Amino acid sequence: MPLIRRLPRRGFNNARFATVYAPVNLRDLEKVPGDRIEPQAMRAAGLVKGHWDGVKILGDGEIARAVTLVVHAVSAAARAKIEAAGGKIEILS
Repeated sequence: MPLIRRLPRRGFNNARFATVYAPVNLRDLEKVPGDRIEPQAMRAAGLVKGHWDGVKILGDGEIARAVTLVVHAVSAAARAKIEAAGGKIEILS
């Protein structure tokens, strides 16, 4: 029997239990009304579809108004653009 088949496999793969976020870009947030935007409002506006573990805001596009975002994760570029527009970010656990 070859040596490669005699040795045990090594390591662990956590892909089955990984947290998967629904991506939402800044340019899409203009479609959601209100000053406080939560995941339920994004789902109602059609930005989040299907089953995800949370919502992550990505920095593609611009946001013109000051909003308070309540999400699970935010990219660094999106955080900078939101804070530059006068908005705030609340992270859900």
